[in-house]
Amino acid sequence: MNGDEQLLRGRVYGHDHDDPNPGPLPHRTYAELVGGPLDGLLLDIHGWRTEEVDDGVALSTELGRWPGGRALYDPRPGEPRSPGPGVSCRFYYCGDTP
Repeated sequence: MNGDEQLLRGRVYGHDHDDPNPGPLPHRTYAELVGGPLDGLLLDIHGWRTEEVDDGVALSTELGRWPGGRALYDPRPGEPRSPGPGVSCRFYYCGDTP
């Protein structure tokens, strides 16, 4: 694991690595990002409807194929989700877009 990967692991997407509390909060719900440039980050999905989670996400990043582009992540159909706070599901990398 290189230095960039270590900075990302366990951090919430959108929080800076030097944020005093970049990790997850116990009362929030998260999706773990798996693979791609944002591997290891958690995405705050607290309050999202099931349909919103099913749609996946396009997340801005400087680390993808196109700096300033978006990394695409989707849940796997049929994969179980845990209700309540904590990590409830995983979103898997499926590509980049400018």
